[in-house]
Amino acid sequence: MLPSGKPSCKVFYAKDPLKIVRAQGQYMFDEKGEKYLDCINNVAHVGHSHPYVIKAATKQMELLNTNSRFLHDNLVQYAQRLTATLPEKLSVCYFVNSGSEANDLALRLARQYRGHQDVITLENAYHGHVTSLIDISPYKFNQLGKDSKKEYVHVAPSPDIYRGKYREDNPDPASAYAEEVKKIIEETQKNGRKIAAFIAESMQSCGGQVVPPVGYFQKVAEYVRAAGGVFIADEVQVGFGRVGKHFWAFQLQGEDFVPDIVTMGKPIGNGHPMSCVVTTREIAEAFGASGLEYFNTFGGNPVSCAIGLAVLDVIEKEDLQGNAMRVGNYLLELLAEQKEKHPLVGDIRGVGLFVGVDLVKDKEKRTPATAEALHLIYKLKEHQILLSADGPYRNILKFKPPMCFTMEDAKHTVETLDALLTELEEATGMKTENNASTNVPCKRKTTEEGSQPEGASESIGHMNGAACRQENGIYSKKRSVPSKRIRT
Repeated sequence: MLPSGKPSCKVFYAKDPLKIVRAQGQYMFDEKGEKYLDCINNVAHVGHSHPYVIKAATKQMELLNTNSRFLHDNLVQYAQRLTATLPEKLSVCYFVNSGSEANDLALRLARQYRGHQDVITLENAYHGHVTSLIDISPYKFNQLGKDSKKEYVHVAPSPDIYRGKYREDNPDPASAYAEEVKKIIEETQKNGRKIAAFIAESMQSCGGQVVPPVGYFQKVAEYVRAAGGVFIADEVQVGFGRVGKHFWAFQLQGEDFVPDIVTMGKPIGNGHPMSCVVTTREIAEAFGASGLEYFNTFGGNPVSCAIGLAVLDVIEKEDLQGNAMRVGNYLLELLAEQKEKHPLVGDIRGVGLFVGVDLVKDKEKRTPATAEALHLIYKLKEHQILLSADGPYRNILKFKPPMCFTMEDAKHTVETLDALLTELEEATGMKTENNASTNVPCKRKTTEEGSQPEGASESIGHMNGAACRQENGIYSKKRSVPSKRIRT
């Protein structure tokens, strides 16, 4: 504890923290043996303590682990397997140890490429915890005060069509948001500065589970490249099949979009500290020409690469990408029912097993329901379901579970959420959207047949419907739950 009385680090459920001692698949167990359904951990991508991954790690550790200045087949094999999932021009890999290291290296690559310095980032973005990334993460630096933004950092509006500057009623939100980036570039150039990079998570996580409108990245890339910069796609939280139909979330924008640099972390090693930057040969050669060689002691070591290969094997053998699409669509369907039923649910958005529930006090005004979100997180914990809340107002329930999450898990979670929403709305005087009983469980099959919504897309962005015209009760009762954000 610091002298100020504030902790320097945060834990989940600070008022009643969990001590987790083991985990398996999509479940975590505390020291009392209580089992919790994990809807949080996008790190344990193929499931906690996956036996195949453990076996691969153990086998390699028994043989060799050393720094990456020695040749080893695992490094070459993993680079080949990884780049085979990406567009052809993304062919050069740099292996590092965390998403933060990956994004820091991506900035170095971008700045060396043309000698430019400035970076365009998005509102509410988070890209890592090292100094260079705090500087380009409004999610973090805004907490330091209005003068905390560096002069070489430029913040573009988040392409959020529910809460952003251009919403679902805009005829072309992709172009409208991209024009905002173009304006930033023009203003920057007038001031004698040069753009090195535009960086964005392919779908914003801490920013509120934001799915950019299709076509946005293409237009932004066009403007940024014309200014001599590069496009960095941050896939640290959303890559490796989480979106379902595609292996990478940036592919949701269409086959005609290819980033210049892609960064990866978290799921790449299923919890093992491993990450990667993949770029084009042209950018890599410019980086090498600087004369400052790049070296990372542990990046790409034999054990990390053995684990990485095992993760790719499990994704393929267990069809976890297909599972993300099937279960994700089912989860979105169940949550869409809750949106029609509950005045607290303003928006459902997401793709695959990356889903956000935007809670509101008033559907027409879209007033963020921050206290309600945190109350629900704690109540779900009492029902042994682990979920988190984030976004700029901390009112977004975030679903990003291990990829082995099942339809039964989705059904159980949403039924529990349904009952808790009903309880909360009754306690605060809110009325349901219809006259149906709010305690009826979700009636949906949990087998693959019949579980897809009619015309379900792999990219279900927003399910808004007509805005609620009633005046909703305001939740004002004080709660003991903390209101601080926790990065997950």
